[in-house]
Amino acid sequence: MTATPLLRVSNLSVHFDRSARPAVAEVNFEVAAGECLAIVGESGSGKSVTARSLLGLAPAGAHVSFNELSLAGESLPAPGARRWRTIRGASIGLVLQDALVSLDPLRPVGREIDDVLRLHTTLSQRERQARVLELLDAVGIPDPVLRARQRSGELSGGLRQRALIAAGIAAGPALIIADEPTTALDVTVQARVLELLSSLRNNGTAMILITHDLAVVSRVADRVAVMSEGRIVETGETNALLRAPTTLPTQQLLAAIPVDVPRGVPLTLPADTKPDLRTVVEASPEPVAVAAPVAGAVSAVAVSTHATTTASAGSAAPPALELRSVSRRYPTPHGASIQALDAVSLSLTAGTTLGLVGQSGSGKTTIARIALGLETADSGEVLLAGHEWGSLSARERRPLRPTLGAIYQDALSSFDPRLSVERILNDALSARASDTRRSLTTTAELLDAVGLPPALKNRRPLHLSGGQRQRVAIARALAPGPQTILCDEPVSSLDVSTQARVLNLLDELQRHLHLSYLFISHDLGVIRHMSDRVAVITEGRIVETGETDEIFTNPRHPYTQSLLSALPRVRG
Repeated sequence: MTATPLLRVSNLSVHFDRSARPAVAEVNFEVAAGECLAIVGESGSGKSVTARSLLGLAPAGAHVSFNELSLAGESLPAPGARRWRTIRGASIGLVLQDALVSLDPLRPVGREIDDVLRLHTTLSQRERQARVLELLDAVGIPDPVLRARQRSGELSGGLRQRALIAAGIAAGPALIIADEPTTALDVTVQARVLELLSSLRNNGTAMILITHDLAVVSRVADRVAVMSEGRIVETGETNALLRAPTTLPTQQLLAAIPVDVPRGVPLTLPADTKPDLRTVVEASPEPVAVAAPVAGAVSAVAVSTHATTTASAGSAAPPALELRSVSRRYPTPHGASIQALDAVSLSLTAGTTLGLVGQSGSGKTTIARIALGLETADSGEVLLAGHEWGSLSARERRPLRPTLGAIYQDALSSFDPRLSVERILNDALSARASDTRRSLTTTAELLDAVGLPPALKNRRPLHLSGGQRQRVAIARALAPGPQTILCDEPVSSLDVSTQARVLNLLDELQRHLHLSYLFISHDLGVIRHMSDRVAVITEGRIVETGETDEIFTNPRHPYTQSLLSALPRVRG
C-alpha cells in the first residue's frame, strides 16, 4: 500500500474453545483512509467475528489475541473497556446485518439517529433534527419526516436497513464497518446506498465491507480479502482478484452466482458436494424413503409416484394461491395513512414459482402477510387451493395452516431466542398435517436438508451465524409438510455458495414434492433463476406480470426497466 494505513490489524485470532479450531486465525490486513476493503467468504468463515473484534464486541466467552490493533496510530482498547464508548459511533461506525434486532423497537428511528449526533457532536437540537432528515434522505428513505417518527416495527426490512445505515454514518466516523449493509435493499435503492458509500470513501472515509454479494464488492471495494475457515486465504486488488482468482474458495464463490443461470439449471456447488437431490421413485402408490447423503440435500424424503408431477401438469388444478383485487391501508400515529396495497391481483399456479419484485416498502411483505392470514385485507379476496382463505376465522384456518409455510426475511427475529434449534424444529414438526408423505419427519433430516450439521441442534439462534439462522428458518418452514411456501427474501443473508445449495434444494423439493412458491426477493438474479413467472410491484400496485424470460428480456413498464438497468454485476 502506498497510503499510510488508518487501521492496522496484525495476527488477530479469536478462540471460543482453546481445544477447538479458532474462529479467526492469524488475520492480518491494513486499511487506508479513503480505501474500501471487502471481506468475503462463506457463512461461518469468520467475517463477522473479525469485524466485531475490531470494535471490542467479540461474543461472550471469546478470547481475542493480536500483535497490533490500532486506529490512526493509537492502540484500540481491550474488549469491555469504557473508552470504547467514545470510539464507537464517533471514530468507528458500525452497520449490522440484522436491522430489526439492532434498532430499539420502542423508539422512533429518528431518535436512534439523533442519539449518535447527541453523543458525538456539538450540534444543537434543531441542527440535529435537520441532520437526521438529511441522513434519511441520503440513504434513500422516502418521506423522511414521516419515517423519522416511525418505530422499526412499522418499517419494511429495507427501510429499517437504510435507517441503520444512516445511524452508522451520522457522526462522520473515520472508519465504517459495514456488515452486509445492502442485504435487504432492492437494486435501485442499493445503487443509491452504494453511491453514498462510494462518496464517503472518496471523501477520505476508510471502509471495511463485509458481504457475500460479489457484485457489490466489484462496485465499491478497492481490495478484497477472502476468508475461509477463519483465515484469509487470498487478497488482491478487486478487479484482478475477481477476474483471475487463485484459490478454490474464491473460485467457488464466483461460480455460485445465480445471475444468467437459466431456470431449472442447477447452480454450481463446491467440488466436494453434488448438485442434485438424488431421488428414487418406484411404481408404487405407497411412499418410498429416498436416500440422498449429500450436504445441503435431503437425506430421507418420502416420495410417491405423483410427487414428481411437473409444474405443467398442475396447470389444470386451481391456483395454489390467488389474490383478487386486494387492498390494504395502514393508519399512522399522526393521523396520516399509507396505501400499502391497491387492488393487487396475483395467481400462483400449483407446482410453480411466482417471483415478486419491487423496491423496499412497495408492498411485497404486506402481500405475504395477508396471504398467510396474519393480516386481513381491507377489501378483495384471498383463495388457497381454490378455497376461501382470507375471510376465515383463526379457528377455521387452523387445520389448513400446515399446508401453507413461510420463510421470513429476518430469521433471528422470527425465532424464540430461548429455544434451541432442536426445540424450534420439533415445535414445527408437531404441527404436521395428517398426510406426512411430503414431510421431513425428524430434526436430523431437516438439518441435513438445509446443509447443517447435527451438532447445531443444541445451539440457540443467537449462537448461529446469519446464514445458519436462515437455513434453520427454511428447515422450520419445511417441517409441517406444506404444499405452498411463501419465501420472503429466503436467501438474502446467505453467502453465494450456501445460497446456491439452498436454491438448488428448494428447486429440487419443488419438482419432487410439487411445492408452490411465492418467491419475494430484491435480488433479480435469484428471481430470474428461480421463477416461472414474475410480478413487479411498486407503490402498492402490480405494474407488470409475465413469463420470466419475457419480463427480463422485454420489460414494458418504466419501473421494471429501471429495476433491470440497476442490476449489479460482477466486474472482473
